[in-house]
Amino acid sequence: MSEPSVRVLIADDHTMVRESLAGLLRGAGIDVVAQAADGVQTLQRAQELQPDVVVTDLSMPGLNGLEVVRRLRELARAPRVLVLTMHQEDEYILQAVRAGASGYVVKDSPAAELLAAVREVHAGRGYFGPQAARALAEQLRHPGRDLGDPYGRLTAREREVFHLIADALTTKEIARRLAISVKTAENHRARVLDKLGVRNSAELVRYASRKGLVD
Repeated sequence: MSEPSVRVLIADDHTMVRESLAGLLRGAGIDVVAQAADGVQTLQRAQELQPDVVVTDLSMPGLNGLEVVRRLRELARAPRVLVLTMHQEDEYILQAVRAGASGYVVKDSPAAELLAAVREVHAGRGYFGPQAARALAEQLRHPGRDLGDPYGRLTAREREVFHLIADALTTKEIARRLAISVKTAENHRARVLDKLGVRNSAELVRYASRKGLVD
């Protein structure tokens, strides 16, 4: 019996990476229905095309991968999500799983591991590479462990504001983009800075860059 077809959307801001992944997947008989270069485009393509699996990076402009994972899982026909990233730190792995990712593979893994991960995730099972599996096992042994990442404590709206600040939008521009008042945008901005423990936009951008949340 032939394997069921798999429709995949690839999300990564690097064109060469997307093209390479698309070639690899198509060569294995997997249908790549679309590619997306940023978080907003990923959500739009997912809603339009309803792929079975979204393979997404975590560091993308506009809306980062963690937020993309959360929003994809909220869609009426939610795709399974496989994170493919350079980040091997426990905090990213755990945040991705909490956001709803069904799999986590790092980019220096063999190609065969990615193909296996796509098929496992499509079949409704989880797939976590060795680093991710170790982090999840460690979290089970120590569920109260504090990873010390304040980004994970931001609300969905605060994360939106976070990324708009990182994209150098002013408070007025953020208010227009989110269709909220300037005062409300100011309050969101103040809470984001307070939770992150930074004093201004420049420090927020440095924090985002250090954590790999922006390019």
